[in-house]
Amino acid sequence: MASLLHFSFIPSSSSSSSCSSSSLFSAFHSRSPVSSPARIRTGVRCNVMEPLKFMNGKPTLLNGEAALPSVLSSRVQLENVISKNDTRLRIFSGTANPALSQEIACYMGLELGKIKIKRFADGEIYVQLQESVRGCDVYLVQPTCPPANENLMELLIMIDACRRASAKNITAVIPYFGYARADRKTQGRESIAAKLVANLITEAGANRVLACDLHSGQSMGYFDIPVDHVYGQPVILDYLASKTICSDDLVVVSPDVGGVARARAFAKKLSDAPLAIVDKRRHGHNVAEVMNLIGDVKGKVAVMVDDMIDTAGTIAKGAALLHQEGAREVYACTTHAVFSPPAIERLSNGLFQEVIITNTIPVSEQNYFPQLTVLSVANLLGETIWRVHDDCSVPFVSRASGYFWWYEMEKRVKEEKDEARYGEVFGESASGVWNTEDLSGSWVALNLTPPWALTDQSCWWCSHLSFRYCH
Repeated sequence: MASLLHFSFIPSSSSSSSCSSSSLFSAFHSRSPVSSPARIRTGVRCNVMEPLKFMNGKPTLLNGEAALPSVLSSRVQLENVISKNDTRLRIFSGTANPALSQEIACYMGLELGKIKIKRFADGEIYVQLQESVRGCDVYLVQPTCPPANENLMELLIMIDACRRASAKNITAVIPYFGYARADRKTQGRESIAAKLVANLITEAGANRVLACDLHSGQSMGYFDIPVDHVYGQPVILDYLASKTICSDDLVVVSPDVGGVARARAFAKKLSDAPLAIVDKRRHGHNVAEVMNLIGDVKGKVAVMVDDMIDTAGTIAKGAALLHQEGAREVYACTTHAVFSPPAIERLSNGLFQEVIITNTIPVSEQNYFPQLTVLSVANLLGETIWRVHDDCSVPFVSRASGYFWWYEMEKRVKEEKDEARYGEVFGESASGVWNTEDLSGSWVALNLTPPWALTDQSCWWCSHLSFRYCH
């Protein structure tokens, strides 16, 4: 049978870019023992896409360089110390977002598994694993983004192929979970498609699901298998903190009443910033009408927070209202950029100072506009995969990290007006001894463990930044 489309994801061994070792990670690793026997995985190569560059001022794809410290960057390629059990970990990519899959694998120091995916002339999907997964812990990276039905069916067939190939565990890594908005009945005789999709994934043979920023928490209850829910907040918080916006000028805005809990949690991470709510009335699918604003935004920098942007009707009308109420600047922050028409026109018409999204859904080149910034969640998902594989706690990954952590500590020190203690909070004193006098309060208030309270088996950075390599 002839095929119209063919996709074969086989990482090249002759790639010009390779995962190089990091001296910083080596220093961290030397602080604690590694299970023995162990081996160094060498020769791991990856094809990480170069940052997108445009001559007309369009933004660059940020893989953590500006949003995260270098030790968290997905662009840092390293030779991992991998125990013998880790040789049974396999990562495969679907066709929905191969760039994100490659970044995840490169962060973990692994190669993507070899898989052939193609479309027959009648639209049917063919999947063949081109390496053995018998007894392996398999992770399938496939967001069910538009075209949702094709990508969902492809994921189901990938799961079935792994199950029939005797994989020990199959985890569906779904950065964007399609149909998540159909999580309840709003009118009579409606379907709950989110539950149906959960049943399909379970029946196909998945043992676990790893999802990022589900539309509602209740969707986790639709699965009869474990669900690890990872939040994309730390990535966006790190980026906002790197912009050093004064906290006194900041107000977090929820574009609708349903997102208040999400916006409140976001505001709490930003030094408990004030909260405003846009009240709206929806008259139909993908149609929203803004009514009024609850809260004060006059003269402030407004940060609108939502889990996704589809047609951008809600967030665009909300931004227009914020400007009417006297907001100085308006930022839009969202994890999932669905960008259904006419989203690009609404977002690029000058209402927003910046639109900050993540790469859970790939953004085509024609959908880029000057105010758009794309952040990578590869580190977040890669670290979560390691922790699931190693039977470690996953919620730890969602704690504040990177620039946001430094920003919080710097702000706390500046508020205390004690410049002499500045260096002692961020590192050892000149004598090489920690000065613990009256410093514990700042760390406890931030829910962090002071460095001097860590044991010999602990890593100071790891206790805050979720590194696997040193513990």
